[in-house]
Amino acid sequence: MMKYSVSLHGHATSVSLEPEFWTQICQIAKAREQSVASLISEIDDQRDPQDGTGLSGALRLFVLKDVLSRLEGTR
Repeated sequence: MMKYSVSLHGHATSVSLEPEFWTQICQIAKAREQSVASLISEIDDQRDPQDGTGLSGALRLFVLKDVLSRLEGTR
């Protein structure tokens, strides 16, 4: 587990993720031609704070959904 620093809407924060998840976030951002901070801000804006999922968990779920959607596309 590693801590990664990002700026969300002008505020510094950090997320704790396994390096494999961070690599996927970086690759998804690159594929979308956007910055990592922009992608993370987008994910943060879409999460529901009422469901108890923190930002790190939301990032993991986002990566999982992305990978699953790509797998579905290959079938």
